[in-house]
Amino acid sequence: MGSVPALPACPAGERSFTRAAQRLHVVQSAVSAAITALEKDLHVVLLERNARRVQLTEAGEALLPEAQAVLDAALAARDAVEGLSRGLRGTVRVGMLADLGVMDLPGLARDFRNRYPGVELQLRDAPAGAAGMLSALSGYDLDVAFAGSSGPLPREFSGRELLRVPQLLAVPTGHALAGRHAVGIRELEHEAFIDLPPGFAMRAVADEVFAAYGMRRALAAEVGGIDAIAAFVRAGVGIAILPAYGITPHANLRAVKVREHDFRWSLNAVVLRRRRPTAAAAALLQLAGAHLIEQPGVERPS
Repeated sequence: MGSVPALPACPAGERSFTRAAQRLHVVQSAVSAAITALEKDLHVVLLERNARRVQLTEAGEALLPEAQAVLDAALAARDAVEGLSRGLRGTVRVGMLADLGVMDLPGLARDFRNRYPGVELQLRDAPAGAAGMLSALSGYDLDVAFAGSSGPLPREFSGRELLRVPQLLAVPTGHALAGRHAVGIRELEHEAFIDLPPGFAMRAVADEVFAAYGMRRALAAEVGGIDAIAAFVRAGVGIAILPAYGITPHANLRAVKVREHDFRWSLNAVVLRRRRPTAAAAALLQLAGAHLIEQPGVERPS
């Protein structure tokens, strides 16, 4: 019964008794009974239940961090015991951006599944970018995120920097700046830009740099990926700040240096600092470095 206080965190994070039970590898009735018993012991209602979802009450929100810490410790103990006899088991939920171009995520998933067949690996694309992934980590909906950042991560997260990605100005071949090796940032004041939506590290870097110079960019389009940005620039809709590897493959694009800044962002392997990664999550993080993609201009931290 020592692990019972951990269980409220599971339906809260999973928003479902069924999914929480699957993550814990127990039957759904065990999760529901444990919650009910704990509510009776504490004389509070922790979860509001209906046919569609489970929602934390105010008391449940207050208990969540402590409950999750106990759950993590219980999962770590289970990993240690089961690892002696059956190898790694459990579930790892991973946030990612499928089209970043600097990490071979399909290869990572394949190799991890082959090496650790007892672990359920769940890869989730992140349409809200790094901001969405960090929010999901905070809410215990993800265990690991491969997320970009424009600077240091917030203190509640622990991250290992995997890559540093400088960026250049991308312009179509017919643009007035296409023949230039470098431009000053003030020359871009009246240009229309193509960019990712807010929440992505690439967007945050560009917004922060232009804001530092007192400039507000006009955005002609917000689209969902590096390839999509390049397509709009090739069509002449606007210009963009992109990594070199997003520009050089296209014969009708030119890369131009911006003198004042290299618009650098970092790719990080991120976990929630207050959570101890399970053995399965740690194994995934250890394997990730072997699946980084060498790209022009991209650097690995020393």
